[in-house]
Amino acid sequence: MNLVTKQRIALSSYFFLSGLCFATWASRIPTIKEFFNLNEAELGTILLAMPISSLIGLPISGWLVSKFDSRKPLIVSMLFLTLALTLIGFAQSTIFLVVALCLFSFSSRILNIAMNTQSITLQKEFKNRIVGSFHGLWSTGGLLGVIFSTIMVKNGTAIHLHLLIVTLFTVVFSLIAYSYTLKKDKTSYGNKLIFGKPDPFIFYLGLLVFFAAVCEGGMFDWSGVYFKEVIKEEVFTYGYLLFIASMAFSRFYSDKLIDNLGMPKTYILSASFIAIGIFIPITFPQFYPALAGFCLVGFGTAAIFPMTFMLAGTSKKYSPGMAISIISTYATLGMLLGPPLIGYVAHAFSLKNAFYIFMFTGLLLIPFSQLFFKYQKKNS
Repeated sequence: MNLVTKQRIALSSYFFLSGLCFATWASRIPTIKEFFNLNEAELGTILLAMPISSLIGLPISGWLVSKFDSRKPLIVSMLFLTLALTLIGFAQSTIFLVVALCLFSFSSRILNIAMNTQSITLQKEFKNRIVGSFHGLWSTGGLLGVIFSTIMVKNGTAIHLHLLIVTLFTVVFSLIAYSYTLKKDKTSYGNKLIFGKPDPFIFYLGLLVFFAAVCEGGMFDWSGVYFKEVIKEEVFTYGYLLFIASMAFSRFYSDKLIDNLGMPKTYILSASFIAIGIFIPITFPQFYPALAGFCLVGFGTAAIFPMTFMLAGTSKKYSPGMAISIISTYATLGMLLGPPLIGYVAHAFSLKNAFYIFMFTGLLLIPFSQLFFKYQKKNS
């Protein structure tokens, strides 16, 4: 087995483990909500702590990109992520929970930037697109995380034991994979964050991942609650399970879809699936229609992040690592501001009506993606 193949397998492991950890936390949100006796607005407020800690990571992540190869932040952030996951499981007070979530969010930001920087660099060694497959493995890790969570919920396993098992598994395999990760990928240009008027290239891409992240993050954090409180399903992970399964399956084929349709049409198709997928469980809040709708949302969200990060890697102003770091700020804001917003709207108008926010933000992908491609064509 050649070195490039080993590097791809090692990086794939990190994407998989990252998805596993994130899905493990997200799938147990209804458990946390019930344990602390939180209403939707209170849960939304707690979730709001996560984007704040992630935003703090913007200058730090930029400094890490310019100072080190991506592999060192990769392993350190993964270890802190698993520590945070364990702390979430053992939280007995809302203050302790918020601290653990802040650490989880901050570590996730650094980890995602490091992983995606490696993926853009490794893509140069392959003729075919491979970035989508990495994101597919993230979703596969998430899928297995939800399956395992479903088993834990059905068996009544305590949340702290559940999260500790996932932590130990993740630590062992991330340490094994670390020695094969990509080395010396630091670039000598575009590593400084430039303040002032936003670069339109980065700004448009940032908006696209923001809208996608509102939908994706909302499904991560609220799909289980929706199934438990609106669909009235006792095993509340079913909707999340099918959503992330559809996303994982689609991401393995997203590279081929992009090659066949082109990115402009893929954004339109993705947005349409998200909007229709959200509309179905709102209009027909029963078990099977909701499953079908969540499945469509999974198909719709699948290609957006891989596409947008690939485009970020072509920036003429910033290095791939710095471009991804900046765009990830928009993604983090969408993924972590969207869920609290849903909580506040749900508390005022019901959770079912709050889901219209996902449909609206999904549709916004269409006009803003076409504006980006017009700008790109004009300045090429």
